[in-house]
Amino acid sequence: MKRIISVFMLLLLAAFISVSCKSTPETQAQQEEKPTPISDKSQESASRAQRPDPRIVDAAKVKTDAAKKQAIDFETHAYYPSEWEAIEARYKAAGEMPKNTHDEIQKAVAEYDAITAAYNELFKKTVPLYAQAREDEILATREKLINTGFPGYFPEYLEKADNKTLAALELYEAEDYYTAREAAADALAEYETLLLGADTFLARQEIIDRDFLKYDEENFSKADTISEDAMKEYDAGNKEKALEKAQEALLRYNLVLSNGWTAYCTERRIATIKERELAIAEKANIASRDLFRNGEVIHIQAEEEAATGCHDIGAVLYTEAEALYSIARKDTAEKRQRAELTMKKAEEKIVESGDTASEAERIIEGGSR
Repeated sequence: MKRIISVFMLLLLAAFISVSCKSTPETQAQQEEKPTPISDKSQESASRAQRPDPRIVDAAKVKTDAAKKQAIDFETHAYYPSEWEAIEARYKAAGEMPKNTHDEIQKAVAEYDAITAAYNELFKKTVPLYAQAREDEILATREKLINTGFPGYFPEYLEKADNKTLAALELYEAEDYYTAREAAADALAEYETLLLGADTFLARQEIIDRDFLKYDEENFSKADTISEDAMKEYDAGNKEKALEKAQEALLRYNLVLSNGWTAYCTERRIATIKERELAIAEKANIASRDLFRNGEVIHIQAEEEAATGCHDIGAVLYTEAEALYSIARKDTAEKRQRAELTMKKAEEKIVESGDTASEAERIIEGGSR
């Protein structure tokens, strides 16, 4: 029995020693021989580094889109249409290029860079032409303004617009193209505002010069008040309100002119018809036929213009017809006067001839005695 227990104890001791040996820590040499395990995040980073990154293509395209927008904003496509179409074709093709490998991505980036350069080069060719067009537009409007004579009354307004033009030019020369474009547009708007003011001023002056105020004093007075308000708004820098009021004032002045022309045309028509009747009564249609007929032709034209509402043209034509009828009358009177003088001289000669004959007869009769 003791023998069996001893054997059993030996077996347990052997099993314990075996387990202890398996759980013994590895030596430093063994640890150094084993490779360090790679974490999941490190593996993911390494894998990402090996894959192509399409974002660099997107960055290149952003630059291309910016260059394209700049070119469009300055109307490059209108100045160089064929060159523009060629670049646009390249731009479309670049968007369809494969971008799966490093080489494909590099090619796409290089193509976008080349397209950006092409847009920029075409833009540089366009800018001088665009600037010249804006300058021509500004100068043409400025010349119209000067021709109205308005700046002679308000030179400070012209100077203000001119200063804006010079500021735009300086910005362009500094290659601040977007700001220069806005400044040029502001200068043009300034001249156009002044041109509207000039039209309003000239309409008012025409009413006074033609004495049309008597035909519509109410609208003329309202237009004056609104016109003064427009100038106050302009001086205060409220350009939009100034434009609105100037347009309303011009509308009222034009209404006065329209009413004036209508009334004046009617007056001229009445005067023309009266002059024509006098010419006929004095036989001018016979004695001065050509002048009278010329008056008739213009009179008919005046009637046609007045019938279509062109009272200003009609009034002028009525005045011309009236003048021709009057000239025909005067010509007839002069012809009548010349005829009467001729008849008088003839009568005097007849009388003189009769006296001479009587004297000769008396002498003859006296001599025979």
